[in-house]
Amino acid sequence: MPYFDTSSAAPLHPVARQALQASLDEGWADPARLYREGRRARLLLDAAREAAAEAVGCRPDELVFTPSGTHAVHTGIAGVLAGRRRVGGHLVVSAVEHSSVLHAGAAHEAAGGTVTQVPVDRTGAVSPAGYAAAVDASTALACLQSANHEVGTVQPVAEVAEVCAAAGVPLLVDAAQSLGWGPVEGGWSVLTASAHKWGGPAGVGLLAVRKGVRFSPQGPADERESGRSPGFTNLPAVVAAAASLRAVRAEADAEAARLRILVDRLRRRVARLVPDVEVVGDPERRLPHLVTFSCLYVDGETLLHELDRAGYSVSSGSSCTSSTLTPSHVLRAMGVLSEGNVRVSLPRGTTAEEVNGFLEVLPGVVAGVRATLGVGEPEAVEPVSDALEIDALGLRCPQPVIELARVISSVAVGGTVTVLSDDEVARLDIPAWCAMRGHAYLGESPRTAGVAYTVRRQV
Repeated sequence: MPYFDTSSAAPLHPVARQALQASLDEGWADPARLYREGRRARLLLDAAREAAAEAVGCRPDELVFTPSGTHAVHTGIAGVLAGRRRVGGHLVVSAVEHSSVLHAGAAHEAAGGTVTQVPVDRTGAVSPAGYAAAVDASTALACLQSANHEVGTVQPVAEVAEVCAAAGVPLLVDAAQSLGWGPVEGGWSVLTASAHKWGGPAGVGLLAVRKGVRFSPQGPADERESGRSPGFTNLPAVVAAAASLRAVRAEADAEAARLRILVDRLRRRVARLVPDVEVVGDPERRLPHLVTFSCLYVDGETLLHELDRAGYSVSSGSSCTSSTLTPSHVLRAMGVLSEGNVRVSLPRGTTAEEVNGFLEVLPGVVAGVRATLGVGEPEAVEPVSDALEIDALGLRCPQPVIELARVISSVAVGGTVTVLSDDEVARLDIPAWCAMRGHAYLGESPRTAGVAYTVRRQV
């Protein structure tokens, strides 16, 4: 059964498995102790730190291991904000950062700080000019992911780092998705990553803080990991994480070239094989193994279940696959279609046969989901009005858009359809539907119940 969700968690690399098993026998003792077993454990920890630092591109004494990538993000943000509190309490992040960064920003705001989100374009990329406009004299820290976890777009980290350096602002880079493919270029100040993203064991994060960056660890003092990550290190997992990072880096160039060909095939053929689909993310500046697309008139949760039944494990940013009933913040920030979203992220070793099998299954699965929702070819009807209003209150994604598609031909070209909906996703998907179908989105207005979204028929 092909597993196509390596952006969530990559399968354990064989080198990680070997290193984990070996270090369980050699690395169980306290590396802070001076007796034989402690010295042996210390040697393993030092070797792991040196290997990880080499991969990151920093000094070993600048890098500490944390219990997770999220812990590394939270520790890094809190430590720099505290260390630079005299500068101010302003934090700058991109609108498509991982939730760990956005949650840290929300906690900072709750404590009295301020946060500015830098917008992205429709490919999910920020602009250096956006960061230049956001940072000011009170900015203590800026954050930017190296590559997006949902759509794969690679961010202009080096250029943004130059902007931040010119303003005297440190830049924290979340490199969780990209570090297994190569080092992060540019003058970053703080870097975080997570081992389970590159095939290491879960429960190991990396936090690198450059010398000269003001950093004040938060929480009770602890003598381990430079005081930045308290508690006894899971040494076997750390050793496995460092060993697997070195191994995947050795394979990265060849594997990236091979997977990019397969993802290019997915990008082209999904758009060709599935009607009413939007492939999102930058087609060029992107991770080599990831592609995301959204399908009109599809319930995302049902789509994922049906693909799973067909033998394919994929992920989604659709609101209907979560308990929040709101679309992915990444897709929302990009302004692209969110309904029926599928993220395919290929693990190392994926074959062309597995990708071809997915492409054979996908069109039928999408068609089947649409059929269960009553979606068919629109009937040609004579326009009956210049303006219609649809009551879609209580209907959830993708039903408001399905109802809009059913009646749009009932108004004359130039006429309008207003959709009354209380589904939060409609705010994103109705404009995206208009862009895909060639109609004009005129905007929204609040009603006593729900929101009214107005569309002008153009074709």
